[in-house]
Amino acid sequence: MFKKLRNRFLIVNLVTISVMMLVAFATIYIINYLNVQNDIRMDLQRITEAFQKPGSGEHRGGGIGDGIGGSPDGGTDTGTQRQDIGGGSFGRMGGSPPPERSISFMIETDNDWQQTGTPVSQLSMDDEFYAQALQEAVDMNKTTGRFELDGSLWAFETKPAADGHMLVFLDITSRQKILTNLIYIFTVVGVVMLVILYFTSRYFANRSIKPVQEAFDKQKQFIADASHELKTPLAIINTNTDVLLSNPEDTILEQSKWLHYIKSETERMAKLTNDLLYLTEMDDSRTGMIHAPFNISEAVENIILTMEAVVFEKNVALEYDIEPNLSVNGNSEQIKQVVMILLDNAVKYTGPKGEITLSLRKQHNDVLLAVTNTGEGIAPEHLTRIFDRFYRTDTSRARKQGGYGLGLAIAKSIVEQQHKGKLYARSTVGESATFYVQLS
Repeated sequence: MFKKLRNRFLIVNLVTISVMMLVAFATIYIINYLNVQNDIRMDLQRITEAFQKPGSGEHRGGGIGDGIGGSPDGGTDTGTQRQDIGGGSFGRMGGSPPPERSISFMIETDNDWQQTGTPVSQLSMDDEFYAQALQEAVDMNKTTGRFELDGSLWAFETKPAADGHMLVFLDITSRQKILTNLIYIFTVVGVVMLVILYFTSRYFANRSIKPVQEAFDKQKQFIADASHELKTPLAIINTNTDVLLSNPEDTILEQSKWLHYIKSETERMAKLTNDLLYLTEMDDSRTGMIHAPFNISEAVENIILTMEAVVFEKNVALEYDIEPNLSVNGNSEQIKQVVMILLDNAVKYTGPKGEITLSLRKQHNDVLLAVTNTGEGIAPEHLTRIFDRFYRTDTSRARKQGGYGLGLAIAKSIVEQQHKGKLYARSTVGESATFYVQLS
């Protein structure tokens, strides 16, 4: 069940993050795409304006031909000024050349889209290249467009001229590669991030579900333990009732033994039910006790006085060292109940002629209560679980010692939930066990 819950959490998490990444990557790509397109349009516009200026025209390869600004016999026009840029010449009235960062060329045609003159270019290309470029642009039948030629991507723009058309071509291969590389980068980054997020989400999903699973397991164990504890007294009550019913002619006095057994087990069940209800109230965060400063030294001394007879009857020694006039903020009756539980637990697990030691002293800004009893001690594997409900280190002695294993769970709820203190235990196996209560 918890594995399915974890997998669903992972799927939802990964889908959510994937959608967010796609939206983020798409936004970045669209912004870059629009910027590139705008940059191409601006470059085409600048180049077109440069070619449209009077006297603007370049002979490819920087040679002298019969193009614009040249004489039919191959001689140069004396009225044409030249400026060599990238191996080419721009002339006619001293016009400005196209931007140097752009690879471009210009072809002039007549009204029937037939090339006139020599292409003005920064490139040294053969006539076939220019003819193919012109044919690609004419076939599109558009004023602007794109096509691929000889492994390069070109954008063109058509402008009307006095005796035909002027077509300006711009190499945009590098710009297109930027967008293509951006897609590759986004793909690689997205896959790597998803892999990392998968393992990270799985780790945190396991950690998030672990407390839920532990609480679920404890609830199952609690139900099983409570059912077991109720099963015994119910069985006894049922058996004794059958005995009573099998002897209807006997008087109540003659059947008093069975009635006493029924009463005893009923009282045990009532105590168990009350303890469970009390624990439920402790767990309910809405239930709060009225807290006020009280003298904890006097409260502990009063509990010791009530326990002296039980300690004497068990034939164990009780020593205590209580620092006077110590005060804490809390509920005095609940703290007395904690001390009673700890002393009762110490008496149960201290052997004959054993010793119980209680100390109460100031420690920094807190008050520390320690209850130590000699005996078998508590094994390390039990120290973290002795405060669980119904948990007992030796189930074979549970019936003999009495109780249901709820005392320490109640004490922990009072100390940690109601008073925001600490309750913990330390033990040396075969020697002693000590329970500590730290209150502020």
